[in-house]
Amino acid sequence: MEGPEGLGQKQACLAMLLHFLDTYQGLLQEEEGAGHIIKDLYLLIMKDESLYQGLREDTLRLHQLVETVELKIPEESQPPSKQVKPLFRHFRRIDSCLQTRVAFRGSDEIFCRVYMPDHSYVTIRSRLSASVQDILGSVTEKLQYSEEPAGREDSLILVAVASSGEKVLLQPTEDCVFTTLGINSHLFACTRDSYEALVPLPEEIQVSPGDTEIHRVEPEDVANHLTAFHWELFRCVHELEFVDYVFHGERGRRETANLELLLQRCSEVTHWVATEVLLCEAPGKRAQLLKKFIKIAALCKQNQDLLSFYAVVMGLDNAAVSRLRLTWEKLPGKFKNLFRKFENLTDPCRNHKSYREVISKMKPPVIPFMPLILKDLTFLHEGSKTLVDGLVNIEKLHSVAEKVRTIRKYRSRPLCLDMEASPHHLQTKAYVRQFQVIDNQNLLFELSYKLEANSQ
Repeated sequence: MEGPEGLGQKQACLAMLLHFLDTYQGLLQEEEGAGHIIKDLYLLIMKDESLYQGLREDTLRLHQLVETVELKIPEESQPPSKQVKPLFRHFRRIDSCLQTRVAFRGSDEIFCRVYMPDHSYVTIRSRLSASVQDILGSVTEKLQYSEEPAGREDSLILVAVASSGEKVLLQPTEDCVFTTLGINSHLFACTRDSYEALVPLPEEIQVSPGDTEIHRVEPEDVANHLTAFHWELFRCVHELEFVDYVFHGERGRRETANLELLLQRCSEVTHWVATEVLLCEAPGKRAQLLKKFIKIAALCKQNQDLLSFYAVVMGLDNAAVSRLRLTWEKLPGKFKNLFRKFENLTDPCRNHKSYREVISKMKPPVIPFMPLILKDLTFLHEGSKTLVDGLVNIEKLHSVAEKVRTIRKYRSRPLCLDMEASPHHLQTKAYVRQFQVIDNQNLLFELSYKLEANSQ
């Protein structure tokens, strides 16, 4: 199309491409095929530039951005000082858990432990997006230098073993397995004939009731540290990760590491609440603990950290906890009523109407309940086709974009918490960032039955 109308349409398309490149150039560098697509578009636009002088300034900007996107540093030229990140939950080192969280990318290198059937382990250095085959290659290389390499190197397979004993055999072509591990799941490398003999690590199945750190910290400190940590994790999640998670499923796993880690953290907090209550043997202290967790939930809501709020309430609603009738009866009426209000707020009835009304009145910064955002995006994606009669469904994509914009709005202002540097500040911070939890529901029920029997 020639003439002023044609020029206007081409300028509009070019402006949209420039905005896309400028916004997402960091993520595009992670995609091997992205540079080729951008280059093809660039060549087509350059043909039009000779016909439309009005495109010259924008094509110059496009040229600069294309060079940025296509720039890739070969692995052999990576600087030796490149930081290797420990993946949280799999390393219990206080120095790493106290560091401010930064966003993960598929090309980032991480440390992780891979266990053997006898529970010895090797620590490997690997890309976050590494395939199972790559991980096994690193393990094999490490084992060549161990004292007893014989018998371990032949036909190794990689297995994810959960604390419940459930085993998942990972296929060689699967990638990004690190971020999809369960809370207390670990990677095991073994031969096929030792697969059935794999058992969880002893620390994942042994329970030690008694007073833990939660009894010694103030609810305000715990709530503030929860909010601060979850804000760090939330800031690491790019808006496109939500879209990739819903639209691409397992194929988009390479680009959703930060979102998956945040979702796992939500599950971790839920199990932490149940674990702490069920490990407390004294009925009076257990009732005080329920009271403390309700306070923590209230303070998280006050901080506008609805992720922590939801996770704590769901932890108290865990069937193994809610069935402790005698413990709940010891709770003061004021806290019983407050908890009932919290349950109403998290009630999914009428499409989470109560929650949506509350969050709509909040001004940023806000930490939303992530699973509900993914639920909304899934409804938009599965409720209508992306292509209709060969044409892009613009209405659907507009709705998706509007939902993604709300995520950006939630973090449009910085988080400011009044956190005093108390003597136990670092200890509380470390405790909150690396919970020891039981994620085996059967084991939680066993503890619940035992507590009930002892209370009779």
